[in-house]
Amino acid sequence: MTSDLIRRVRRAERELAKRLRQSNTAKQFGFELEAAEAGRAVVRMRVAAMHKQVHGVVHGGVLAALADTAGGLATYLVVPRGTRLATVEMKINFLEPVDRGTLRAEARVLRRGNNLAVVDCDVRGEMGSLAAKALMTFSIGPVVRRHRRKAV
Repeated sequence: MTSDLIRRVRRAERELAKRLRQSNTAKQFGFELEAAEAGRAVVRMRVAAMHKQVHGVVHGGVLAALADTAGGLATYLVVPRGTRLATVEMKINFLEPVDRGTLRAEARVLRRGNNLAVVDCDVRGEMGSLAAKALMTFSIGPVVRRHRRKAV
C-alpha cells in the first residue's frame, strides 16, 4: 500500500469509529469497530444480559442490528464522504443460537451502483461458528455538505 492510501484508510477508520460512537444504537448495544477498509467493515459486540431474549440467547433483532451496522459502515467506505445511506432491504438467516462471548459481524460490499449497494454479512460467534448470514441493500442518497458557520 502506498503511504497516501494508508493515510486515507486510517482516516476512514477514525471517521467510522467516531460515527459508531455517535450512533445511539451502537452505544446502546455496545458495538465496536474492529477493522475497516474500502468495502469491508468488522463490528464486534460482547454479549450481555440485555441482548438476550426469554430463552437466554441473543435476540434476532440484535443480530440484525449488528449486521446492518457493519453493512452500513462497509458501504460508507465506498461512497463519497458525506453521502447519506439507508437500509432499504435486509434478509437474514439465523443459523445458530448464541448465549455468550463476543460476536463479530464482517460485512463486504458485493456491488455498488449509482443508487444502491448490495452487502453480504457474516455474524460469527466467539469460536468462529456462523450464527447469522445477512444480505442487505442500501440506498445511496445525496452527499450532505455540512456548512460551517461564519464568525460574526
